[in-house]
This record gives sequence, structure tokens and C-alpha cells, in this order.
Amino acid sequence: MLTISQRGKQMPPSPIRKLVPYAEAARKKGIKVFHLNIGQPDIETPKEIMDAVRHTEMKVLEYSHSAGNESYRRKLVQYYKRVGIDVSHEQILVTTGGSEAIMFGFFTCLNPGDEVIIPEPFYANYNGFACAAGVNVVPIKSNIETGFALPPIEDFEKVITAKTKAIIVCNPNNPTGYLYSRKEMEELKNICIKHNLYLFSDEAYREFCYDGDYVSAMHLPGLEQHVVLMDTISKRYSACGARLGALVTKNKEVYDAAMKFAQARLSPPGLAQIMGEAAVDLPEHYFDQPKAEYMARRDLLVKRLNAMPGVFCPKPGGAFYAMARLPVDDSDKFCQWLLESFSYNQQTVMLAPATGFYGTPGLGKNEVRLAYVLNRESIAAAMDCLEKALEQYPGKTAVKMSAAVAEK
Repeated sequence: MLTISQRGKQMPPSPIRKLVPYAEAARKKGIKVFHLNIGQPDIETPKEIMDAVRHTEMKVLEYSHSAGNESYRRKLVQYYKRVGIDVSHEQILVTTGGSEAIMFGFFTCLNPGDEVIIPEPFYANYNGFACAAGVNVVPIKSNIETGFALPPIEDFEKVITAKTKAIIVCNPNNPTGYLYSRKEMEELKNICIKHNLYLFSDEAYREFCYDGDYVSAMHLPGLEQHVVLMDTISKRYSACGARLGALVTKNKEVYDAAMKFAQARLSPPGLAQIMGEAAVDLPEHYFDQPKAEYMARRDLLVKRLNAMPGVFCPKPGGAFYAMARLPVDDSDKFCQWLLESFSYNQQTVMLAPATGFYGTPGLGKNEVRLAYVLNRESIAAAMDCLEKALEQYPGKTAVKMSAAVAEK
């Protein structure tokens, strides 16, 4: 009898996409589904970067250099300089989305059986990448009561072993929207230097910081050889389908090893690199409008959520996600019930159950992630649905909040 690999058996399903069949079934019944489960913005992709592809006179769509076209990498040097990151084009490796950058980081810096520490809740696909690389994720719990601030550095110290090789941080954070401060980033710097660890820095949302300053791991002097920055244009320019990212590092040994993986997959997407070059030429004020829009959506979402009985949602400082605690027995069951058994005015809402964003079993059972990527009218309608759903859900529970949370 044929069997699949242990890796295939262990690969976790995506908490973001696993409920898609239920959403499809709801739509077939004529129910409108508001998708707050996935970070797919409705902000229009800039016309300028779409036109760059439309108007290209390329006669043959060739392989690019495995590190990406030099012209694009030189453009990225200009972009990074604008955000305070000083790198050369020979320290940038263009990837197929941010996902491949993360995969290359795992494959290059860690051996099977090594450990990577990640504050939880964390981007769910880190689990999948770690599984593919044979790496063990060691979660460190952050708490909704603190808005998911960086856990005490002592908690990191407690779990560091001889197998610990890296820490991952996403700033601003997916799924919590938390914006790590310079003090918190300095704490991570110090522990990485002390224990000789890599710091994987996922900076997909750097343009969307609302209540504080953006601090890159590459802004931290003395950490240059430890940092592997993972990046993408997906969220920055609302170009998720372009599948264009980058791995950036000043560690030449890491870069050279990652290049071998890049050569094995031949090259990153060619048409997307044309888009990427055009994106760097957008005026700096391009981000003013989408950033203001996301802030308005955030404020509406958080206000509506915290007005619902038993619901608590800290205000995220960046990105376009929020985590909310709901008065439900099981967020996985609740999110499925929303699609399978509930509608209000022939509408319902799709959320991402938070269990898939935690590494510790049992956590996130009454939490969900919401992506405020739809226009405000749709968010308001989605919140109407959620409010009605919480009134009707059979598994509704009483929620005891701490005094600190109640005050918020």
C-alpha cells in the first residue's frame, strides 16, 4: 500500500484557508460572505505597476538571475535606503513571495531537529515552513491583556537550549497587529548576541505603523551578522498575487547558502520583477492614503468589537489584523458555524480561528483573527453579522475579564 511521508502527515492545515469549502457552500446558498479571514486587501493595486507589465516590450519571458534581476535589486537598494536600511544589491536575494524568503531562511540557517523560538500567536505558516524544514517551533506565549506585547525576555532564556538556533519576530505583527518598540527590539538583539542566535525579521507590513515608529532588525547596530530579513511587496502595494519577496542579509555565508537554494528553483517571477521596479518609483506619499484608510478601518472594527458583550479586542499598532477574544466555547466550531448554520440578512462573516496561530495546544480556543482589509461599509455589515451571531450561537459562554481588560 502506498503511503505519504511523515512530513506530509505532519503538515498543519492553514487556519486561514481551511474553512474555504464552508464559505463556498454558503455562497452557493446565496449568502454573501464577508472575508475577514485572510489578508487580501481590497485596496487597488497601483495602476503604475500594472501598466509597467502591460506596456513591456519583452519578446521572450526569460529566466532572471537566480538572485533576481540586478536592475530590480538595485531599485530595492533605493527603497531600503528610504526606510533607513543600508544594504547593497549583492545582499538582496529576490524570492517567490515572502514565503520563499522564510523557507530559504529555515533551510539555510537551521538543521533538522534545531529549534526556533517564536512569540505566539504567530503567523500560522511558520508552522508549515518549520515542518517542511524539519525544525521544531518553541512558542513563547504573549497575552491579549497586554495587547500581545513581547513576552518577558526571561521567558526566552528559560527555553533556550543547545538546539536553539533562531528567533522569529514579525513587526508589525501578523496576526496580532502589535508593533514592537525599539526597547523590545533591543532586548531581542541582546539575547541573540548573548546566545549566538539568528534573528529572522519578517517585515511585510512596515509601511503600516499607526501608533509608534517602525523599527527594523536592521536598524540595530551590532546585530548585522545575525539578521535575516524577510520581505514582500504583497501587502505593501496590495499585490499579493505577484508573489514577489526578498531575503536580505549582510551575513555573506547565509546569503551564499541561500543562493544555492535560489539556483535550485531557477529564478523568481519575471513579470513581477517588472512590477517591483515600477513600485519603487511610486512617490513616497503613495502610502498616505492606504495607511489612513487602514487606520479608519481599524478604529471602526475595534470600536464595534469592544461594544459587543463579552468581546475584547486590543487596538493593534500596525499591519491590518486584530485579535479578539469572544464569548464562545470553541473558535474553530464557531467560525465553521458562522458559515454553515448562520446568516443575517443573507450575509455572514468568515473569520480565522486563533488556534492555528498558536504553537501551544489549547491556546486560542476563544480567540479569532480579523483582517480589516474590506471597506468600512463592509466591515460595519460584517460586525452586524458577528454581533447577531454571538447572540444566537449555541456555544456562547460567559466571559470573566480581568480588571485590567475591563478597564480597556
